[in-house]
Amino acid sequence: MKAKQKEELKSKNVTELKELLGKAKEKQFNLLFKHSTTPLSNPLEIRVVRREIALLNTLISQKEQAK
Repeated sequence: MKAKQKEELKSKNVTELKELLGKAKEKQFNLLFKHSTTPLSNPLEIRVVRREIALLNTLISQKEQAK
């Protein structure tokens, strides 16, 4: 994830971040399901999504603690 995208995520509120988190988890589930049946053309995409989920969780917890 690029720095510009991270800055955009930091400017979003908690509800928007939770919405993005749900979409990312769904994407991760679909990737893992596809990968278990047939190999993905780009298996590193699973890592990227996992890190995106971690970043979203971190931002959500930071914003909730700040309140």
